[in-house]
Amino acid sequence: MLKVGVLGAGHLGKIHLRLLDTSGKYDLIGFYDADSEIGRAVAKEFGYTFFNDIDKLIEAVDVIDIVTPTLSHFECAKKAMVRGKHVFIEKPITTTYDEATALLDLEIKHKVKGQVGHVERFNPAFSAVKNQIQQPMFIESHRLAEFNPRGTDVPVVLDLMIHDIDAILSVVDSEVKQINASGVSVISHSPDIANARIEFENGCVANLTASRISLKNMRKSRFFQKDAYISVDFLEKKVEVVKMKDAPETEGDFDMILQNAEGVKKQIYFENPEVNANNAILDELETFADAIVNDTLPVVTLAQGTRALKVALEVIDAFRK
Repeated sequence: MLKVGVLGAGHLGKIHLRLLDTSGKYDLIGFYDADSEIGRAVAKEFGYTFFNDIDKLIEAVDVIDIVTPTLSHFECAKKAMVRGKHVFIEKPITTTYDEATALLDLEIKHKVKGQVGHVERFNPAFSAVKNQIQQPMFIESHRLAEFNPRGTDVPVVLDLMIHDIDAILSVVDSEVKQINASGVSVISHSPDIANARIEFENGCVANLTASRISLKNMRKSRFFQKDAYISVDFLEKKVEVVKMKDAPETEGDFDMILQNAEGVKKQIYFENPEVNANNAILDELETFADAIVNDTLPVVTLAQGTRALKVALEVIDAFRK
């Protein structure tokens, strides 16, 4: 088993601690938190070993799981990587593009592996249909959340929208051509509501909306491609796949047939891919362990996390334009 240590014992950090403690692929050595009071309280409540020295924890493990506020991601990862430790970093990878590219250099120099915690890649609904999403030409995503003070240290784009940016980049095989966006600050000092239109070189257009001051929660993405419509509900873990094919010569009584202005007939049919329940956070942590042990690429590499951050920062920059 890989020896692992966790940096950060906040809400998400405690979830990571619990899952790593039960995983058969990791040996949880302990955790560090900059707030020693929080650290001692978590240690007392759950029995995990609290290290009040971050360097001692890093030296004691093979893998560092970084679940600290985004502003500290770079320094934490750098400390671990220069000591030859593999790093799992919660999203976003860092706060700046330069920091992210610096981590890419450290990854190569010190021959370590890194993964970014874009957990929606492991959402069972997305996993169930990802292979069917082929050359989408229009994508619409809505990620709405009720207000929660956690995460307001960064704009809603880095807090919420980046989930959908990463998912979209994983299925659109094209470079970004142009971004138009707008954002509004309502409660926080940074934008709480944002909309972005991302145009790709291959003609695909993605329209993304994110809000952290909504009255209800919603996490849905819709993918439109030739002869298919695919809907993914990340929150409810449901999918809907509607496809079209050439209509049969002899139509059945219950066949759904569409005919366009040129007289071409298409038959509509529905597919119901199986959605297998899972713990997405545990899956992302354990697949990272597999990548280390088997010397394979992590599911969400640092390079992919860097690309998602770059697009997210370009969205934020588009606010000013």
